[in-house]
Amino acid sequence: MDNARESGLALDPKFGDDGLLTAVVTDAADGTVLMVGHMNREALDRTIESGETWFFSRSRQTLWKKGESSGNVLTVEDLRIDCDQDAVLVIARPAGPTCHTGERSCFYRRVTASGSLERL
Repeated sequence: MDNARESGLALDPKFGDDGLLTAVVTDAADGTVLMVGHMNREALDRTIESGETWFFSRSRQTLWKKGESSGNVLTVEDLRIDCDQDAVLVIARPAGPTCHTGERSCFYRRVTASGSLERL
């Protein structure tokens, strides 16, 4: 492997054409996937600097801090980047429900074999 991005130890995020990385957030306590969001360079930098999660809203086209209005911040315990540096894994301690619906995780429904949804 000659690619420094894939084999080296320098942080060199590969942002998409839209300037974003996918960010998967899991609960440090049990590994539950809490949410998936997107980070631009500023959101990633603020997350690293502050120890709390920041994201970029594609729908609102703005930077936002998780828990800014609800108080349900996600405190970063570990931040990892995948092999080609185009996605991050945020291992966090949630201060409350992560989903804007009040659910612990944004993934609170299962798709059944018939294509309908059921609550977990």
